[in-house]
Amino acid sequence: MTFKRSFAFVFSCGLAAFAVAGSSAARAAEAAAAPARPDLAKGEATSVAVCAACHANDGSRGSPANPILQGQHPEYLVKQLIEFKAGKRDNPIMRGMASALSETDMKNVAAFYASKQAKPGFAKDKALAALGEKIYRGGIAERNVPACAGCHSPNGAGIPSQYPRLSGQHADYAAAQLVAFRGGLRKNSATMTGVAAKLNDREIKAVADYTAGLH
Repeated sequence: MTFKRSFAFVFSCGLAAFAVAGSSAARAAEAAAAPARPDLAKGEATSVAVCAACHANDGSRGSPANPILQGQHPEYLVKQLIEFKAGKRDNPIMRGMASALSETDMKNVAAFYASKQAKPGFAKDKALAALGEKIYRGGIAERNVPACAGCHSPNGAGIPSQYPRLSGQHADYAAAQLVAFRGGLRKNSATMTGVAAKLNDREIKAVADYTAGLH
C-alpha cells in the first residue's frame, strides 16, 4: 500500500469513527434532553399512600364532594397540584398533600389517574339537565356567557393542560367549583371566574348536572 493510499485509508477510518462517535453523542444528548416517562407504578404508590382517603385508590367515584380523577388530563392534574403547593389555588387540605410531592411525584400520580378509564356518570334531574345542556352547548347570549363546549369540547373531554375533562364528573363537585370561581374563592383561572360571575345558582346546578351525565 502506497503512502497516499495508506493515508487515505487511515483518514477515512478516522472520519467514520468520528461520525459514529458524533452520532452516539447526539443520541446520548437527545436521551438526556428528553423528559423521563412517568412511572405508573410509583404513581399508584403515591395514590394509595397520599390520595386514596379522598379520591379512592384509583381516582374513581369516591365522595361527591371530591373530584373524580380517573381519565383526567395528566397535564391539567399536574398544573393543579403545582398551584395547590404554591398556594395559587387555595385549599388547605390539598396544599398539605401537594407540599409533600415533588414535580416528578405529581407527574407520576397524574399519569396513573389518566391511565384509568373513567366510569360514566348520570344526571339526576331531567329538567335541570335540559337547561344545563342549553347553556353548555349554546351559552347565554344576552349575558355574554360563552358555550361551555367551546373550551371543554362537545362531549366534555376538555383540552389537555388548559381545560379539564368534565364528562361524568360529580355534579356536587362541579357546582362547588363554579360557586368558588364566582365568589372569588378559587382564583387560578381568570376565564372561569369571568364565566361563573354571570351564572345564577340554578344555572350552575343545571350545567353541573348535565355534565355529570355527559359522555
